[in-house]
Amino acid sequence: MANSIALFKKYIDLLDEVYKVSSKSSVLDIDGTLVQAGANANEIIIPKISMDGLADYSRNGGYVSGDVTLTNETVKFNYDRGRKFQVDAMDNEETVGLAFGRLSGEFIRTKVVPEIDAVRFATYAGITGVDTASANLATGEAVLNAILTANNAMDEAEVPTDGRYLFITPTLHNFMKAVDSYKSKSMVEGFAGIIDVPQSRFYTAVDLLDGTTKTETSDETAGGYVKDKDAKNINFMIIHKPAVIQYSKHVVNKIFTPEQNQNADAWQFCYRAYGLTDAYENKAAGIYVHTEASA
Repeated sequence: MANSIALFKKYIDLLDEVYKVSSKSSVLDIDGTLVQAGANANEIIIPKISMDGLADYSRNGGYVSGDVTLTNETVKFNYDRGRKFQVDAMDNEETVGLAFGRLSGEFIRTKVVPEIDAVRFATYAGITGVDTASANLATGEAVLNAILTANNAMDEAEVPTDGRYLFITPTLHNFMKAVDSYKSKSMVEGFAGIIDVPQSRFYTAVDLLDGTTKTETSDETAGGYVKDKDAKNINFMIIHKPAVIQYSKHVVNKIFTPEQNQNADAWQFCYRAYGLTDAYENKAAGIYVHTEASA
């Protein structure tokens, strides 16, 4: 039995790799080694620093004292979702291991990652104080001009150029690439990365389905997410990585053997996606959102 459990656990180690390969937003994850655990299991500690500016120097009195404050802000996780799956015990060890590997990989690629991306982009689009613009971009020139305007706004707000990522729909990215190569290259060469985000993950707001509710007018049992009825399609976002607080935990927290499973003669796996998506209050200028114009 111990060998069987070990067989399953080796697939668990691959889950984060599947996530990083598939996710469009994982480049914004903060370094997990810099995160301190909070007093409770559902929170982490983020260091913040503030200080006074320059003051007049006096030849008699010398320097004016200033305050430097280093605080640790406790932030609670704001994303907690999960699902439970079973694999029948009649399969042999190798087949069960393969089944779980395929199940977990496909589940993360097609269900988990799109939802996490959609939630993150929608959250950043809704941060108070971010710069926004709207237009229907139908040509490569229009896309490039919109990106130029966005970069200018961030430059004027003194957002560092290092660490800016451009997230854009594949359609608009292709419009860009169709423009004269010199113009296109000079416009985007300063980004730390350009990442195509399918429109299905790129909305200003999403609704998460609870996976249990079923009424005459609503069925949320399939779970997942949908575009909010008042949301707009996002054309592109520019995000300065240090502006956001994005931390993920992916936990397969329980594995039940067929003997332990009280409901079926099957291996049972519980998958949980647990994390934090937020932005620093004083760094809202590091997020720029361009949406389609309202119809």
